[in-house]
Amino acid sequence: MSAEQVSGLCEQLVKAVTVIMDPASTQRYRLEALKFCEEFKEKCPICVPCGLKLAEKTQTAIVRHFGLQILEHVVKYRWNNMPRLEKVYLKNNVMGLISSGTQSILEEESHIKDVLSRIVVEMIKREWPQHWPDMLKELDTLSKQGETQTELVMFILLRLAEDVVTFQTLPTQRRRDIQQTLTQNMEKIFSFLLTALQQNVSKYRCMTDLAQEPKAQANCRVGIAALNTLAGYIDWVALSHITADNCKLLEMLCLLLNEPELQVGAAECLLIAVSRKGKLEDRKPLMVLFGDVAMHCILSAAQTADGEGLVEKHYVFLKRLCQVLCALGSQLCALLGSDCDVETPANFGKYLESFLAFTTHPSQFLRSSTQITWGALFRHEVLSHDPLLLAVVPKYLRASMTNLVKVGFPSKADSPSCEYSRFDFDSDEDFNAFFNSFRAQQGEVMRMACRLDPLTGFQMAGEWLKYQLTAPVDTGPMNSKTGEGLCSIFSPSFVQWDAMTFFSESVISQMFRTMDKDEIPVNDGIDLLQLVLNFETKDPLILSCVLTNVSALFPFVTYRPEYLPQVLSKLFASVTFEVVEESKFVVSVQAPRTRAVKNVRRHACSSIIKMCRDYPQLVLPNFEMLYNHVKQLLSNELLLTQMEKCALMEALVLISNQFKDYERQKAFLEELMAPVAGLWLSPEMQRVLSDPEAFISYVGADNKIADPVLEDPSGLNRSRISFCVYTILGVVKRARWPAATEEAKAGGFFLGYLPSGTPMYRNPCTEQVLKLFDNLLALIRTHNNLYMPEMVARLGDTFAKALDMLEVEKNAILGLPQPLLELYDSPVYKTVLERMQGFFCTLYDNCFHILGNAGPSMQQDFYTVEGLATQLLSSAFNNLNNIPDYRLRPMLRVFVKPLVLSCPSEYYETLVCPMLGPLFTYLHMRLSQKWQVINQRSMLCEDDAADDNPESQEMLEEQLVRLLTREVMDLATVCCVSKKGVEQNTTAAVDGDDDEAMATEVTPPANAELTELGKCLMKQEDVCTAVLITAYTSLSWKDTLSCQRTTTQLCWPLLKQVLPGNLLPDAVSWFFTSVLKGLQVHGQHDGCMAALVHLAFQIYEALRPRYGELKAVMEQIPDIQLDSLEQFDSKLLNPTLQKVADKRRKDHFKRLISGCIGKPIGEQFRKEVHIRNLPSLFKKVKPSLETDVLENEDGEGFNVLFEP
Repeated sequence: MSAEQVSGLCEQLVKAVTVIMDPASTQRYRLEALKFCEEFKEKCPICVPCGLKLAEKTQTAIVRHFGLQILEHVVKYRWNNMPRLEKVYLKNNVMGLISSGTQSILEEESHIKDVLSRIVVEMIKREWPQHWPDMLKELDTLSKQGETQTELVMFILLRLAEDVVTFQTLPTQRRRDIQQTLTQNMEKIFSFLLTALQQNVSKYRCMTDLAQEPKAQANCRVGIAALNTLAGYIDWVALSHITADNCKLLEMLCLLLNEPELQVGAAECLLIAVSRKGKLEDRKPLMVLFGDVAMHCILSAAQTADGEGLVEKHYVFLKRLCQVLCALGSQLCALLGSDCDVETPANFGKYLESFLAFTTHPSQFLRSSTQITWGALFRHEVLSHDPLLLAVVPKYLRASMTNLVKVGFPSKADSPSCEYSRFDFDSDEDFNAFFNSFRAQQGEVMRMACRLDPLTGFQMAGEWLKYQLTAPVDTGPMNSKTGEGLCSIFSPSFVQWDAMTFFSESVISQMFRTMDKDEIPVNDGIDLLQLVLNFETKDPLILSCVLTNVSALFPFVTYRPEYLPQVLSKLFASVTFEVVEESKFVVSVQAPRTRAVKNVRRHACSSIIKMCRDYPQLVLPNFEMLYNHVKQLLSNELLLTQMEKCALMEALVLISNQFKDYERQKAFLEELMAPVAGLWLSPEMQRVLSDPEAFISYVGADNKIADPVLEDPSGLNRSRISFCVYTILGVVKRARWPAATEEAKAGGFFLGYLPSGTPMYRNPCTEQVLKLFDNLLALIRTHNNLYMPEMVARLGDTFAKALDMLEVEKNAILGLPQPLLELYDSPVYKTVLERMQGFFCTLYDNCFHILGNAGPSMQQDFYTVEGLATQLLSSAFNNLNNIPDYRLRPMLRVFVKPLVLSCPSEYYETLVCPMLGPLFTYLHMRLSQKWQVINQRSMLCEDDAADDNPESQEMLEEQLVRLLTREVMDLATVCCVSKKGVEQNTTAAVDGDDDEAMATEVTPPANAELTELGKCLMKQEDVCTAVLITAYTSLSWKDTLSCQRTTTQLCWPLLKQVLPGNLLPDAVSWFFTSVLKGLQVHGQHDGCMAALVHLAFQIYEALRPRYGELKAVMEQIPDIQLDSLEQFDSKLLNPTLQKVADKRRKDHFKRLISGCIGKPIGEQFRKEVHIRNLPSLFKKVKPSLETDVLENEDGEGFNVLFEP
């Protein structure tokens, strides 16, 4: 090819590249130029000479970069078809470019250096060591030319390690060859890197005058490159290289910590080295970092960096140093007390001091980084007894007192932490989320510290509590909306109270767990309790903290029961807490309480419940006093909200469980529930509960209201219904028989045994609750019927959206954060519409909570209610077609699942199967339709903008369908699969994020068996079909979490159950195809892919011998290699052949079906890179690759491609 042709083509390419990069070019021109360049790269036979010409130093950087990109393209995609001489020509020219074809180290653009090193690495990946044995020698020779070349060699070595070890972007055999050869030569590579680092740092330090500045900078650049390259190797090479020569490398890194330009790189290397896992014996030398020199370097570097104020570079360095100290602590914890014969280091005290300095640093991020290591130290079996560590415990607790104070919001300037937070957090919401988890973590570590020194923590808590009780209130610049002169959540006083409360709660609870009963400082505790009980405040936020302190100190009352009445008085006073006194007596509508006031009242109620739950014996003697208190409060209908009334009644029920006398407790519950029964069973209420129109009218949802904030004529009616439902729920949830069988027998609770041997008890609340049961089912039926279109049409103008989701629920589903202040400062329900929405939502949930709790509570008395299955089907499962997803979800979770789980096997046939059969059939139909709509929608509007708006209705609906799908699959799993074989994820939040980390190793345990209920359900054809079809269809619905759980937990046990029967060939093909479709949709996610491949493999292995149809399905897979399939089949069908190992069979199968495994969109259109395997390396001897030409197994030399 003539030089003119090359020049002519290069001119055109230069023009094209200029057009592409020129911001003024039109779209059409740019596309044409791009097309020309791409076609040139793909098709032109003279790419190499053109690329080399464009890469010459005389061209502009953009053109040179493009020229080098052409050469990279050639190596990546054409190498296998290039003649040997052309490869040699290209390789020599590229090495020539490194030698003399680039600008000097300080002038050259970094993207040019990057692409040049990439070309060399691509050649290495294809030819080293077999065809290019002298590669390392050549690089070494190049590096001797000067800094520019040395830096490029560093880039090549780093990129090679990344591709081969870190990202593993090449075929297995090539990767093995290269990694093995790197390992054999590691001593030389490390020696080269260390020498380069040492020499360049020495030169850099010597050149102090200005004239030598460029030369010094060049040496510095090489130093940085050497550190970066070391970081790429330290992670995986044998530890002996890192600790060789008396830990010379670690020593150098420590000394470089005080070199401003190199310190971040040095800290990075140090961190990787100290974080190494591996044999404990090999890690022992890392303890050298506790020596004088290393400690001095680390500490002086930290002090210098911190002393220069907040500069981003220094701050990043401090974070690295902090991580280094954390990793050092972890190594010490691992080595000390093991068989490695490691002593506590002499500098352990110095280490603790410096670590404490990070814990007291203004940066909240640095403080939080130290917590895990503190926890490990306090927990350690040897170190936890070390006097030096014990001496640090009080200092750590002091530091925690400061660290628990929530300051440092990036938008504020009220603390030194704010400045640092602006580097670490994008918004106040971000900071808030971080701080909450940081505080929880601190709580854990403080409790560990208090195990070592419980009294000190208690004394500190006492001092701080006394101080807060006497300190004047400082509301700060922001007033609360609750009232003038009250705290907001950002007020200095509240922030301190909040921190102190968390501290005292953590340390006091730990003290009671750790110390012997006789050693507890009861007098001090009671003194503190008295101070808290006598403290009066009108500030709801502070009062909430006071109540927590009362609860924290309450265990002291077990030593002095005479203080119980005082505690009760304090709590009861807070139950009726108001900021505006008058509002108690306004009969029309209460001024809406703010969240802070509601929280105080709720807090007081839950404190009473907690006290009655945890210390019932202590409260029992004061039962009458408690009962009278509650009666008095209940007598005024407007004084408490329904929830508050029921909380107090729950507390009484909990104490009544201590009567341990069936008749006495039954009589008490009858008296307690008399007002509810009177109201609930009245003819008017019966009419309202059983007729949707009457119900809408009674709760006022058909009104048109002029002033939606003040006017609410039916509020009282709604609260009456709520009161009844809350009370039934409270009683069902809390009334129980004694836990000890003897006491249950003595008290008249015991009825005998079921045929299965399970004891039967009677609950004293059964009679009362079952009396109210029919109306409850009527209410549920009515509530479900409200969603019928004709009923929705009857809602008044104000209430057209009364049955919609609450905004809070929407935000939670879409993952939108709540604005910080609103949580506490806004009135709770602002308009009557929101109050109505809240009423419907809570009512619906609570009715199903009652049904969900009824089984565990009333046991056989509930399961044997006449025609229960039919009654439930006609009420709870009535009109499901119109019930929205956000109502169906809680129904499945809080009613169906607990009912099924607690139901004894005696009632499966009569209750569970008749109920679940129609339910699963319906749920399958519903979900299939929903997913069909979603799939069609995504096909229709691939580029629609709906996704840009996170609040768009479609996004919400789609997310709800996902959550409902998870709920349904979870229910099926709970019903059918026994716990022993499956990790039960049921407790994990079902709203779990889609990006939940997915395990890639997901072979389900072999013993995932069906439960008794599962077998019972699978015997019924309609249920069996519905569950199987739902499970296998769900694999191709676009929800990765649901797919992974269903694949690993449910699909195989279900199918295995029906295998002995005669499955139709079409059904078998359908199951198998469903799994392959799932792979098409979810194959891009490693976790799902592994699980689905395993399932497909199980099905094929188990069913292929009986069903030839499966082979026909396999033959339709795109790009399947039929001869390979034949081979797989013949091995599978020939029982005489010895079976290959499971792993190999599975890998073979995975290769067969790879054509239907979905890829991430980024890989779908990527051009394949093919790297050929070279002759395998000679196994027996390991000749030095620098000198000998490698030989293959036959002992014959083969052509060396690149001669030196």
